[in-house]
Order: sequence, then C-alpha cells, then structure tokens
Amino acid sequence: MMFKQLQFLTAPAALSFLLAMSPAARADSDDPLKFNMVVSAGAKACAANASATVRIVPLGPVELMDVTVQGLPPKTDFDFFVIQVPKAPFGVSWYQGDIETDKNGRGHQVFLGRFSIETFALAPGSAPAPVVFNGAFPDASANPPFNPIQMYHLGLWFGSPEAAQAAGCPATVTPFNGEHNAGIQVLNTSNFSDDQGPLRSVKP
Repeated sequence: MMFKQLQFLTAPAALSFLLAMSPAARADSDDPLKFNMVVSAGAKACAANASATVRIVPLGPVELMDVTVQGLPPKTDFDFFVIQVPKAPFGVSWYQGDIETDKNGRGHQVFLGRFSIETFALAPGSAPAPVVFNGAFPDASANPPFNPIQMYHLGLWFGSPEAAQAAGCPATVTPFNGEHNAGIQVLNTSNFSDDQGPLRSVKP
C-alpha cells in the first residue's frame, strides 16, 4: 500500500517518503513492478553471490526506481546505468549514479527519471561535445547522429578496476563511471531478452 500511495505524491515528496522507509519496509511493500538483476558472465567467478532487486513506481511524468543490492564486496563503490542491451557491447548507455555497499556488502539507492517504455536516447544531428576526460576512454568531441534508440536494460559496474581486482575479479578498465575509468560489470538484466528489457513493461 505504501507504494500505491506514492502515486498521489509529487515526485520530490515521493522520493523523500521512500528514502525515509526502512529496507524491511521497502522489501514488504506491494510494488507495481519488481524484478531481479543477475551476475554478469565476467563476474561469476568472483561475485557469484551478488544480486539486486529493483522496484519501479510510476509517478506520472517520471518513475521512481528503488535498487537494493547484496552479496557484493563490502565498502565498495559501484556505478549504475540504464543500457540498451545487458551484455557487451551494451549499446547506448545512460549513467544514473552510484551505489555504495556497507560492511555487509549491501547497498541501496533511489533514482528518479524516465524508466519506462518511453526510455530512449536520440541524436537528430551531429554537434560539438565538450571534452572533459582524456583517460583510457577519452570524451568524443562530437556525437554521431542516430534515430531514437529505446533503452530497457540495467547494469552495475565496479567503480574502479582496483576495486574489482581487490574482490578477485579481472582488473579490466571500462568507461562506465563518471570519469570513464570503471571496473567490470558485476550485475545486469540478462535474465530478460535483449529486446524485452524490464523497463519495457513499465507504462508511464
């Protein structure tokens, strides 16, 4: 009932309400949409017990996405993305924010945005782009034009290759954090087919 009541609140009020809820209350709520994320192929040997539960609440013009992770290395930063397909090459990817685990390898974060059948990216034409980061995956100075691309999958990456290596995972560098020097993907929604990601079933 708590999540049903959120639909009658403004987005900021709903976010404050959800953040105030205890993890136990969130787990027991009657959710409009709930699904799991699974361990990525590259992390099965080092994070076999990792998992995530995602709950999405439609709030009219936006959706509220509540993510709880467990079975991960303790006191570690991870980066969360909406992605086109769950596994490499991932396609178009949209950075949402960070999730930090506690001493027990559990973490929680709430994201507010468009997480539904209408989640997409497009580039009607090419335009100059600011070059801010110049590491292993430097920023492009312009974008390629492309038609609307729907993005219905989710992925979670180690915040750094060093954190992945400390957990016994490969120290591969990937672009999936704010400075484009993240570690490997640890969780994704490959339990859904490539063209039927879980966000596709959310109606705004």
